[in-house]
Amino acid sequence: MTLPKPFSWSREDARAGKLNGRFLIGVLTTGIYCLPSCPARPPKPENVRLFATETAAQAAGLRACKRCRPDLYYRGEDENIALFEGLAARVVAAPESFADATALGRACGVSLTKLGDLFRDHAHLAPAQWLRRQRVAKAAAELLATRGRIAEIGFGAGFESESVFHRQFLAQMRMTPGAWRALDGAKTFLLQLPPGYRAREILAYHARDPEGLCEKSEGNVIWKALHTPDAPVVLELSLEKEGAWGRVHADRRLGRESMAAIHAAALRMLSLTNDVTQFETRHAAFIAPRRGLRMPLLPTGFDALCWGIVGQQINIKFAVSLRRELIEIAGEPIGRMRAHPTPDAVANIDVATLHSRRYSRSKAGYLIDAARAVAAGELDIERLTEGSAVAAEKRLTARRGIGTWTARYVMMRGGFADSAPVGDSALATALQRLHKLPERPDPDHAARLMSAYAPHRSLATMHLWTSLKEAS
Repeated sequence: MTLPKPFSWSREDARAGKLNGRFLIGVLTTGIYCLPSCPARPPKPENVRLFATETAAQAAGLRACKRCRPDLYYRGEDENIALFEGLAARVVAAPESFADATALGRACGVSLTKLGDLFRDHAHLAPAQWLRRQRVAKAAAELLATRGRIAEIGFGAGFESESVFHRQFLAQMRMTPGAWRALDGAKTFLLQLPPGYRAREILAYHARDPEGLCEKSEGNVIWKALHTPDAPVVLELSLEKEGAWGRVHADRRLGRESMAAIHAAALRMLSLTNDVTQFETRHAAFIAPRRGLRMPLLPTGFDALCWGIVGQQINIKFAVSLRRELIEIAGEPIGRMRAHPTPDAVANIDVATLHSRRYSRSKAGYLIDAARAVAAGELDIERLTEGSAVAAEKRLTARRGIGTWTARYVMMRGGFADSAPVGDSALATALQRLHKLPERPDPDHAARLMSAYAPHRSLATMHLWTSLKEAS
């Protein structure tokens, strides 16, 4: 193979990744080898040696660059996953060290345009939005763990003023920093709802199983049985004019870790973790009949995983009844309700038991296998949304019995904002009606149609599903 002279190629093609795989750039002064697309400052030509293969570069004593990750590229892995997750780990540890999106781009050596693409694909958020979330998360942890002054905690997390801290904390946590700190040992709390909050579909979602053991909804109230680090509890959420009142029914006093988990579950159940205004502004005509609609999430990642597997290739009524059977078998009692089973509890069920409760043997096997992977720490389902969405889908579909539909459903109900479960029958029907197609689109066609709603395909899916009820 004839190699070009160092830097005789198009810089634009190199930055775009068009030359990756053709050769590697060895930097003799630093002892590393890079992809042509590496964002680092180009070395002097006299310090460069080109290699046709990774083996040749390693034989010359060079090691893989930690910025462009040629080792991942040549293993067929997405180097952008490593780029995003590496940056995310640094920011989560010290969000105050990154002033803005420009600082994020500088930290990983990419342009603002590339940074925006990176975060849209992997975080389903704009870089500035994601950075605000990390600052609020750090401040929230400090508020519960220490007795420091609220304003100083805000400054320590990177907020430029006390007013900005309070405003952004309220927008994300739906309560003030002071109210959040008061959660430790509390039995009640109030979540402030955004203007125009639409509760109808949220309440209906939690009432989808009239015989439900784990959750139920009547009128404007939702009850949900939950596991916490201290004890199982029943969370009661009452949607009132002044906001959503949370009342915790437990046999003992709950510590701050349990109350933080309950608060997180409430935000997810009421779909308060993602803002809908940007999507509604961009797609005003599409959402007009359903303004304010939100995608309710499940309180835990494992709950979402079980729903995704149980609901494969069956109608919602049958899926609801199978899930109820699972909760009856392995859910922990709390009063007249049962908390959703833990991964350990599901891992200890045998296939025959589920098969006797109308599960197919394959579905039972997939569910138990997934639970065992979570219980063993092979699949960190509860932290899935903290990392790359691309990596999350890869990790899910690597499991036996989990395809694209299941993975996207789990991600969508788990909190990723841009996951459309293509292959879903109802979604295909809704797209057919919306676009007046002669037949339902196949998964590839559905994916192309849904791309118009990026980076909000989860919410778009909820709108399309709901549109079927309007049509009927």
